[in-house]
Amino acid sequence: MAAAMALALPFAGTLPAKALESIELNAPGASDTLIETLRASSLLLTAEGSERTDPLDLMAAARAEYGRLINLLYEDAYYAPVIHVRVDGREAADISPLNNPGRIDNIVIDIALGPQFTFGEIAIAPLAPGTELPAEFAPGQPARSTVVRAALSAAMDAWREQGHALVESVGQQVVANHNAQALDVRVSLAPGPRLNVGTVIPEGNERTRDRRVVAIAGLRRGELHTPESIADAETRLRQTGAFSSVVLETAETPNPDGTVDVTASVEEALPRRIGFGAELDSENGVGLSGFWLHRNLLGGAERLRLEAEIDGIAAQVGGLGFTLSALYTRPATFNRDTDMELGLHAVRMSERDYDADAYEASASLVRRFSDTLTVSGGINLRFETADYSGLDRDFGTLGVPVSATYDTRDEPLNATQGYYLWSEAMPYLGFAQADSGLRLRFDGRIYNDVGTDGRIVLAARAQLGAVLGAATDATPRGYLFYSGGGGTVRGLPYQSLGVTTNGVDSGGRGFAALSAELRVRVRESYSIVAFADAGAVSSGAFSGVYGWQAGGGIGLRYDTPIGPLRLDVAVPIRRNASVSGNDFQLYLGIGQAF
Repeated sequence: MAAAMALALPFAGTLPAKALESIELNAPGASDTLIETLRASSLLLTAEGSERTDPLDLMAAARAEYGRLINLLYEDAYYAPVIHVRVDGREAADISPLNNPGRIDNIVIDIALGPQFTFGEIAIAPLAPGTELPAEFAPGQPARSTVVRAALSAAMDAWREQGHALVESVGQQVVANHNAQALDVRVSLAPGPRLNVGTVIPEGNERTRDRRVVAIAGLRRGELHTPESIADAETRLRQTGAFSSVVLETAETPNPDGTVDVTASVEEALPRRIGFGAELDSENGVGLSGFWLHRNLLGGAERLRLEAEIDGIAAQVGGLGFTLSALYTRPATFNRDTDMELGLHAVRMSERDYDADAYEASASLVRRFSDTLTVSGGINLRFETADYSGLDRDFGTLGVPVSATYDTRDEPLNATQGYYLWSEAMPYLGFAQADSGLRLRFDGRIYNDVGTDGRIVLAARAQLGAVLGAATDATPRGYLFYSGGGGTVRGLPYQSLGVTTNGVDSGGRGFAALSAELRVRVRESYSIVAFADAGAVSSGAFSGVYGWQAGGGIGLRYDTPIGPLRLDVAVPIRRNASVSGNDFQLYLGIGQAF
């Protein structure tokens, strides 16, 4: 007991800590970049910045500072540095942990860099055919430890890409030759046998059936084991939304038949999710939406999304509209890259020119050909009852929509680089009072940050649409095209521009719209936007009576975790003679306009 009390006395008897006056870091001859790195990584300076200046905390950081800084210096090819960490003039390494100072006034970190080493004799062998090592890994180049690690990683990855999943380093000699100021590196690799995928073993799944985890991962027994195939399998599992964490681990020992097993370790996400949304259009009123999502409905990572929306609240033109929809998605149907989607959709539209109720059932297959290219095709049964210009009409269609999406955007809700191209062709058979026809749609977007790391972004959008083979009065109202509003031409009222055929106002069978935005980030979370839109609608798909309109304005964006909050104020630039409305329009929502 007495011994225990004696050990505790140095800590229990310390005087109240005096405020630290300064921590100084000196590294003569270091570049500005290296100085900045050392200061940003220093444990002592980090502690000072966070006001953790208790002597015990400072001494713990001081003792660890040597190792922290020397690793950073190795990364810059300094292998003979001398580092002193002096606490009120005493070397921190010489101060016993049982006799910490009761107060600390000043700490000085002195670094003598010594010479910068270059690579001398280097060798990594054997190398897989076609291996490309970093260009910096060459005699005479600065011998940064990061380059050594990158070269070793590149050599091992090259073997893995050719199926040698269990390649390992079996011998390393890294010698700093201080006389020659050179770093000699010799690494021996053991590629091991070329291996194929064996058994995929699910682990951690409780609600999802093993068979479905294996099917979605899509690793076929006997296919070559490569990093790309493993990464693709992880991506397929994550894309279902059923798992919050996915890690595929390769067994350390191969099987006698030349395969190697893979463990799919997953952590299941909470099965249910709800969400809400709201948008404001000064002409079309307020729109509210909400959804309920089940991520694993039947134990096979199936998704069911139920969604409801109401729009036109306090609208100046038109009335309330309602939408109810249900979408069931089953991943890995028929093969690992194809999802099956079944949908039901009901909508009530109360627009400027017509009122309509529409009911729709659809079934489709969605095939991912790559990270950027997706193609879908299916069947769509739709029935619409419409009231317009004193007429009551019923339109029925049985369509076969086929679409393709090419998407290279860096961030879908707030893109700064990349392309988004979507196109759809839907031939349909008409019944009741609908003609048969072909509906075409296209949406293309491009983003470029002009080399400013996202601070200044140029964005542009083009939309096209056409209905071929059907007369306007024998086309469902929901298939026709309008211009105006937040999705086409800001500054003009929602769906304000259509056509007049035989004295009947309606949407057109041809449509085109162009939009351009200049987005400038002025603060970490704020951006301002200048934009201009133009749209045209024609009575025929590519001909006939047409009109066009244009608008423009400015906007404000505030970044949130779910996407930028958007506020746009727009005015008409060209108003078609048949279109009336306010002198400006206001739009509020989540996400960029496009």
